[in-house]
Amino acid sequence: MSGTTVQPASRGISPALLDRTEQVLILALWVWLVQRVLRSLASGLNPDSWLLLISETAVMIFTLIRRPTKAISLDLGDWMLAITATAAPLLIIPAPEAFPALRPLGYTMVMLGNLGQAAAKLALARSFGIAPANRGVKVSGAYRFVRHPMYAGYLWVHIGVLMLMPTLLNAVIYAIGWTAQIRRLLAEEALLGQDEAYRAYAAKVRWRLVPGVF
Repeated sequence: MSGTTVQPASRGISPALLDRTEQVLILALWVWLVQRVLRSLASGLNPDSWLLLISETAVMIFTLIRRPTKAISLDLGDWMLAITATAAPLLIIPAPEAFPALRPLGYTMVMLGNLGQAAAKLALARSFGIAPANRGVKVSGAYRFVRHPMYAGYLWVHIGVLMLMPTLLNAVIYAIGWTAQIRRLLAEEALLGQDEAYRAYAAKVRWRLVPGVF
């Protein structure tokens, strides 16, 4: 993706400023999500609403403690993709359970997806980020199987949530989020591809997200 470039701070924009802006935005959206979930639980709308907070709380925490970097994309398009992909799950609206028969499968997918994305976050530790950036190449743990195991975990979580809270609005939110997520993933790889260590890693781990598919 030619639009993904690492640029020096210019025009009043710096990697540090972008990092801080992103952190404030994610924290604000997380607080809003917590409020919606608490209202849902208090009203009895959906007792599984708390599941929304597992992965999104992890995103918020790791965003706040991550390691700063100067090797970050300053391309506005890349940032819009990153913000859209990250904000979408934080905008999901708790809704009543529509298909009780799907609850066990949906619950299982959410929990397994959270375990997967948690393992990826622990491997990244403070190298976690949202906008395309090089905070160090990780090759251990879940990264031995797919190049973006965290996103793979999110995919399982989001499918599970949609089973538990199946509304047209939630489906549209996730569709928009995942359109941005795939493009964001490709933007990350374009930036990381500038690193020889990542090119060697990509040559060993073929699949980006879903083995045998993508």
